[in-house]
Amino acid sequence: MTKLFARFLKDESGATAIEYGLIAALIALAIMVGAGTIGTQVGKTFTTIGSKLTDANAP
Repeated sequence: MTKLFARFLKDESGATAIEYGLIAALIALAIMVGAGTIGTQVGKTFTTIGSKLTDANAP
């Protein structure tokens, strides 16, 4: 039983998969936050452009 437990502690094959999963999750989170920020800025820019065009078109 001791040998089985010692072998289990030395086995690190699953650790690599977990690390890759954590890295992928962090990258996905960064992409979502970045896309949200960019989307907000693009929306504000289009709103500003639209209001300026409306003001320029006013009689």
